[in-house]
Amino acid sequence: MPPLTPGELNRATLARQLLLRREALAVPDAVHRVVALQAQHPASPYLALWNRVAGFRPDDLDEAFAAGTVVKATLMRITLHAVHAVDHRAFRGAMQQTLYASRLGARFAVSGLTPADAERIVPDLLEFTRRQRTTAEIRTWLAENLGPEHQDAAWWGLKAYAPLLHAPAGRPWSFGVRASFVAAPPGPPLTGRTPEPDALRALILRYLAAFGPATVADIAQFAMVQRAPIRDAVRGLDDGRLVLLTDAGGGTLYDVPGAPRPPADTPAPPRLLGMWDSILLAYADRSRVIPPEYRRLVTRVNGDVLPTLLVDGRAAGVWRSTAAGVEASAFHPLPAEVWEALSAEARSLTALLSGRGDPDVYSRHTHWWAKLPPAAETRLLGGDGHG
Repeated sequence: MPPLTPGELNRATLARQLLLRREALAVPDAVHRVVALQAQHPASPYLALWNRVAGFRPDDLDEAFAAGTVVKATLMRITLHAVHAVDHRAFRGAMQQTLYASRLGARFAVSGLTPADAERIVPDLLEFTRRQRTTAEIRTWLAENLGPEHQDAAWWGLKAYAPLLHAPAGRPWSFGVRASFVAAPPGPPLTGRTPEPDALRALILRYLAAFGPATVADIAQFAMVQRAPIRDAVRGLDDGRLVLLTDAGGGTLYDVPGAPRPPADTPAPPRLLGMWDSILLAYADRSRVIPPEYRRLVTRVNGDVLPTLLVDGRAAGVWRSTAAGVEASAFHPLPAEVWEALSAEARSLTALLSGRGDPDVYSRHTHWWAKLPPAAETRLLGGDGHG
């Protein structure tokens, strides 16, 4: 097979991420298809599914969170994701080494705690959180069990290291700024300093199905797992579960058999991606979706990834919501038909945000606009029914 071009890799991503066309899927099925939705901001999983699911109803995601078929937890890249419940255990096992190193290290130890203290307290913490607990309740419990001098460091480490789920708290976006937690369903204990091999292989296969073809570096970037364990896990999948491909530079790409790889000229409709949309973060080589000259405009110095205009499958600008509509700023001039399509998207998005009572979603991040260079074009879309 000839090497895959950058355009073909882009379209493979869009096809698997339901961004070539919205598909009629139930919310849990859509989440399972795309593997993981970035969820640092509570609204982002809703906007991700609005971009991907035909006839998306926010109430359906509310219901999935409430029923526990979709869960929110600290997982890949030590960041909040919404994932299908059937994937949580494997993803958490694959992240064991990363979560151990990042949350039971120096900051945890500075108050005199050790990783052994964490391993000892986690089973009791999970028992305490068999029913939903607020942050304040957990902090009080930690003070009683470890001493008040350890409370801050213990909670900073354990709220990511322990297998806890965020508990839904209602509208507008199921989760608010004051988080509550509940223990993940019981399963084999998650301990030790290395990823679980079977869990890591499961994560790799799920990642490739939703984001491949990809390199070892891409997989490592998506998960924030060291490359050596990724390579070992890939070697353990040489039984026909992977196919080997090459990119235009001769690099090795891995994929799952039968996954879609559409032609580079497959039409890709414009989209208004929410903050931290997964396709903007899922690769070591982000040029698959973000042109290199725009990367620093989309991804800010503190790691914020701005709401993005996706045009012909690639980042072409940013947007922010206002009471008057969606303000779209393009990094380069866009054709009239693209603005027309973005206007239609903006009208739909404005209706969704208004229906949730949050027309100024992401407003706390709009300070970044003052730091952006002048846009090639800026238009207010969707507020009055016109572009």
